[in-house]
Amino acid sequence: MPLTTDDEIAQLLRDTRTIALVGASDRPSRPSYGVMRTLQMHGYRVFPVNPQITGEHVHGEYVWRELAQIGEPIDLVDIFRNSQAAGDAVDEAIAAGAKAVWMQLGVINQDAAARAEAAGLKVVMDRCPAIEIPRLGIDRIEPAAT
Repeated sequence: MPLTTDDEIAQLLRDTRTIALVGASDRPSRPSYGVMRTLQMHGYRVFPVNPQITGEHVHGEYVWRELAQIGEPIDLVDIFRNSQAAGDAVDEAIAAGAKAVWMQLGVINQDAAARAEAAGLKVVMDRCPAIEIPRLGIDRIEPAAT
């Protein structure tokens, strides 16, 4: 069952230190661009993932082609893909050993959520962490060691 209560979501955000942002953009007009910056400002280490801009940098972070390349523990995978494409991102998150997947506003994929939960991952759907952090009063977290 995806996390839905304020307490569950707040705990996930407090426990998270590293986030892979699938569908990251280098364009300021795209929501993922602003969300990534907001997450960084709250102390999260964010790894942008987008095969179209691999090797570029977004907000000072190298852009990866896929989750498997990151080579560091990933607490949460934030998915900026449509609902159907989110399934592939969830499968990559499972393979990469992530602890949780977060599907952005409007992104709902029950089958992918069930696969993630069966693999032991926590799941959030149809929400945005950049909205939930201030709404839930999450203070700046201690950044992950780099």
